[in-house]
Amino acid sequence: MNSRIPRRTVTVSLLAGAAALATPAAALSAPSPKEDRSADRHPDRGRPTIVLIHGAFADASSWSAVVERLQRGGHRVLAPALPLRGLASDAAYIRSVLDSISGPIVLVGHSYGGAVISQAAVDASQVKALVYIAAFVPDIGESALELTDKYPGSTLAQATSTQYYPLPGGGQGEELVIRKDLFRDQFAAGVPVTTAQNMAVGQRPIALAALQEQATAAAWKTIPSWCLVATEDRNIPPAAERWMAKRARARTVTISAPHAVAVSKPGPVTDLILKAVRSVH
Repeated sequence: MNSRIPRRTVTVSLLAGAAALATPAAALSAPSPKEDRSADRHPDRGRPTIVLIHGAFADASSWSAVVERLQRGGHRVLAPALPLRGLASDAAYIRSVLDSISGPIVLVGHSYGGAVISQAAVDASQVKALVYIAAFVPDIGESALELTDKYPGSTLAQATSTQYYPLPGGGQGEELVIRKDLFRDQFAAGVPVTTAQNMAVGQRPIALAALQEQATAAAWKTIPSWCLVATEDRNIPPAAERWMAKRARARTVTISAPHAVAVSKPGPVTDLILKAVRSVH
C-alpha cells in the first residue's frame, strides 16, 4: 500500500462476539475440582474478563472460534461491536464498555482494533494486559495508514473500493470495503471458501478518516502487552507488525496465517490470550 494513493489506501481488521457469565448456586458441601466455580461467584477475585475488539472489514463474529475456546475454559468474554467511524470516537465507545466491567480486564485488539485498545486503555486501571492480534500498535501521533506504509507488502489499496455515507452535520464521508471477489485472497487466505464468502458479505466498512486519524495516547507504554505477528498478512505488512511489537517490548509469537488469523487459526490466538490472562493476579 502506497501513501501516494491515500484515498484508496486502507487497512485492517477483523473480529467476533459473545459473552458469558456463569452464576452457579452455592454448594453446601465442598465441591469437587470439576465443580469449583469460585471465580464465577467472585468475579472481582477471579479470572479477568477478556474483551475482544474487532477491526475493519469484519464484525464481532470473527472472534467466534476464539470465544468458544475461551468460554469452554470457563472464562468471561465480551466482544462488542466497533463503530469504525473514527479513532477517538471508537476508543471512547470502547472505554465506556470497559468502565461497565467489574474486576480486571485483558483487552484484545485485531488490526485497527489494536489502535483502538491502545487509546481506550489509557488510565483504565482495570486493564491489566493488552493483546495485539495482527494489529496496529501506534505511538502518539501515528495513524494506521502511516504504519501500513512504513514497510512494503500490503496489497489492501488495490483490493478496496470506496463507498459514501451521510455525515451527521451534512455532507458525505468516505468508507472503504474489500471487493467481494478479492476478499478471500486479501483478508482470509486459507479460510474455507464458504466461510470467506460469508465474511465478505457481512464485512463492516471503515471510514477512511478513522485510518487517517492520529493516535493521541499509547497505553502499551505502561500496560504489559503481547503481540501475534501473522506472516501471510496482506493488510498490515508482517514487517510492520514485527517492528511495532519490538518497539512495544511485547511478548511476541509469529505464525503463518493471513490477516484473519482469529478465523483461520483460532488455537494459537487463544493460547496467546491465555498467556496474558495467566499474568494477571
